[in-house]
Amino acid sequence: MRPFALSMGDPAGIGPEITCKAWHGLRTSPDHAFAVIAPPSVFPDVPHQIITELSDATEVFNTALPILSIEGTAAEAGRARSKHAAAIIASIETAVSLCLSGQADAMITNPIAKHVLYDAGFKFPGHTEFLGHLGQGHDAPYAAGPVMMLAAQDLKVGLATVHVSLKSAAIQLSEDIILRTARVILGALKTDFGIKNPRLALTGLNPHAGEDGALGREEIEIINPAAHKLREAGFTVTDAQPADTLFHAEARRGYDAVLAMYHDQGLIPVKTLDFHGGVNITLGLPFIRTSPDHGTAFGIAGKNCARPDSLIAAIRKAREIADNRHAN
Repeated sequence: MRPFALSMGDPAGIGPEITCKAWHGLRTSPDHAFAVIAPPSVFPDVPHQIITELSDATEVFNTALPILSIEGTAAEAGRARSKHAAAIIASIETAVSLCLSGQADAMITNPIAKHVLYDAGFKFPGHTEFLGHLGQGHDAPYAAGPVMMLAAQDLKVGLATVHVSLKSAAIQLSEDIILRTARVILGALKTDFGIKNPRLALTGLNPHAGEDGALGREEIEIINPAAHKLREAGFTVTDAQPADTLFHAEARRGYDAVLAMYHDQGLIPVKTLDFHGGVNITLGLPFIRTSPDHGTAFGIAGKNCARPDSLIAAIRKAREIADNRHAN
């Protein structure tokens, strides 16, 4: 069992605070040991120890926050600055490298503010796409992603389209996107979550799943044909279901995960079910990545009121997935 690599996120956000709180909450659990990749100046007010090898994290985790040191400067809480972009990106890249080299069982990413990185020339829409780029050339344990999944309690939701406008999502949606995304989710349910015969529900794009074409034809022309092909391949997949009746407790007993057609359609039910404990998981990578399901929260940074629930849940979920991958 190897430690986890934790990226620092934006040092001006709540990442440093929730990292310290997560360490304090988990420090007696060696199964969840991690090292944060950051300039030590980001963590001046917590017992910490600089380590040179990730494997040393487990030994010191009980008494000090392990830090794998990189170059960078301390930040002013709540003041997002592009001067921190290089360290933020280096932290992510180092975590990926530690995973790909087999030194880390998984990486957990603290929140970033994309506009900070854009100002420094960052070319990716977000974490998910950047990690997919960094994983190129390495084989995933099932169909290759990246695919964004949000998980909370008994609900898992993957997304067919992610960081695009609602108008663009409707234009981009295709049978091929649904087929590729569904295969990644179904592979993850088996390998990462240990579900032998996974069941996948598909949402419709339109109200009432199009109501037989009266409210739109994407279900008839795109989503249901993709579902039919998946069933022909031996998978348990529904036709397009009305999203407004798919997420209540009784409905959730009928599937193992949902493939939603656009961002808010999938994230709203997850965040409503468990706002503080949701986890963002990137499926179809050659390494395991989880993340808290919230942003940098610059408005409360430095006020010691940020809750670490989602980061702790992400660390626990990383261990669950790592154990399942080892077993499968």
